[in-house]
Amino acid sequence: MPNPPSRPDWDIFCQVIDNFGDIGVCWRLARQLRRERQLRVRLWVDQLETFRPLLPEVDPGRSIQDLHGVEIRRWESPFVSPLPAPVVLETFACRIPETFVAAMAQQRPPPVWINLDYLSAEAWVPGCHTLPSPHPRLPLTKFFFFPGFTRATGGLLRERDLQARRQQFTADAEQQRVFWRRTGAAPPPVGSLRVSLFAYENPAIGELLPLWQAADTPVCCLAPLSRPLTAIEAYAGQALKAGDMVRRGALEIRILPFLEQNAYDQLLWLCDLNFVRGEDSFLRAQWAARPMVWHIYPQQEAAHLVKLDAFLDLYCADLPAASATAVRKFWHAWNLGRVDATHWQNFAASLPTLREHAQYWQEALAEEDDLSTRLLSFAGSRL
Repeated sequence: MPNPPSRPDWDIFCQVIDNFGDIGVCWRLARQLRRERQLRVRLWVDQLETFRPLLPEVDPGRSIQDLHGVEIRRWESPFVSPLPAPVVLETFACRIPETFVAAMAQQRPPPVWINLDYLSAEAWVPGCHTLPSPHPRLPLTKFFFFPGFTRATGGLLRERDLQARRQQFTADAEQQRVFWRRTGAAPPPVGSLRVSLFAYENPAIGELLPLWQAADTPVCCLAPLSRPLTAIEAYAGQALKAGDMVRRGALEIRILPFLEQNAYDQLLWLCDLNFVRGEDSFLRAQWAARPMVWHIYPQQEAAHLVKLDAFLDLYCADLPAASATAVRKFWHAWNLGRVDATHWQNFAASLPTLREHAQYWQEALAEEDDLSTRLLSFAGSRL
């Protein structure tokens, strides 16, 4: 029996914890399910104002709105529960409202309840993927779903046409000119190292910029408005805004406006090296097939460094020893907030090798089913 018009196919719940990372993943997935699978998706977001830079059309004052075919609802309190969808996706350990859980328990059959967790390469992930967790009181079971880099996990978020769009963009000079016009900047000088900088607050930024200033090769640092701006302003000795430029020695810094998701992808595709953070930009940098540096979300007792090393074990497995060492040392230095000249010089010397490796890595990942395919397959097996 088809769903009634008021009932979507999927409910996705997102609490904005790490600024743009959580909502970035949820919005990409919701949009993909709608566009590629023609599913009716209802996306619940608790902070629409934070969502707005990623999707400027969002009106934070509206409780319900339809954008790009996705029904976006403000997750507010008190929560009035509508009829739950057949599939309910609880993302990144957020706790969906108890009234909604109670409404789920009244459905026959009950919805497929999935907790989409954070991306990790740690060895324990395949063993926990799709594990059931029965509700202590209600006739409901939640299933843990872990994105990952192996066939035994939930896969990675990737649109069907992503590779084709990247290849078309990088081969089309006119599309690239349009990108630079929209950002208000001219293309970087020919021969310069193009670097995008997107990170959490990091004292290593203040150490790296002088190294680029003294570099033999010109460096063009493209920094979308975000947390690193404070460190860049300290280096520049002045307040900065979108459109501003700072030149010192071999270094040119350009402050770009905050970029919505498609434009940010294009920035990654245009750069020779991408500094990224969290989960969403980290994964997009891998699909960009360019060398990257990951600033992982800091956790107490340095638990995030275990996660960092788990990914490095996979990522560096097929690299020559010298390049693997350079990557490990620079990534660790970056995440510890201490970068010196040797770290950067060894890493920079490996960039030609890392570019080839990034292409190979991206192609290997693309051979596996993507996250949406595995989610749909799992949900379908439980419906």
